[in-house]
Amino acid sequence: MPREKFSTLTEQMFYVLLALTEECCGMDIMAKVGKITEGRVAVGSGTLYNLLEQFSDEGIISETKTEGRRRSYILTQKGSDLLQREYDRIVLQAQDYNRVIEGDTAYDTARNTEKDTEKSVQPLGLSPAY
Repeated sequence: MPREKFSTLTEQMFYVLLALTEECCGMDIMAKVGKITEGRVAVGSGTLYNLLEQFSDEGIISETKTEGRRRSYILTQKGSDLLQREYDRIVLQAQDYNRVIEGDTAYDTARNTEKDTEKSVQPLGLSPAY
C-alpha cells in the first residue's frame, strides 16, 4: 500500500512551510529557511519550485499575488494543520529519543522484558541485533 503523500515531511518541506506562515516569494523563502536554521538547511531553487507546485496543487499553500515572474504564497489552513501534525510527530520522536538515552524506567522495563523474551526464543540460533 503506497504511503499517503505528505504524511511525513522532509526537512526542506518542513522549513518551506514554516517560512510560509507569512506571505513571501521564492527568493524570500530560501532566505528565510537559511535564517531560521542558521544555515543548517538550504533549499535549492529547483527543489523549492517543485515543492511550491506540489503544495499548491494539494491546497497546502495558496498563491497570493503575481508580479511578473515573481509569485508570492502563504500557508492555507490545510497547510497549517499539516505543519502542526509534522511538528507534533517530531516532538514525539524527540521524546522517544530522550526516554531511550536518558533511561526512562518504564522504557527500560519494557526493553528488558523484550530482551528476556528474545533470549528464550532465538530463531535459527541468531543473536538479537542489540
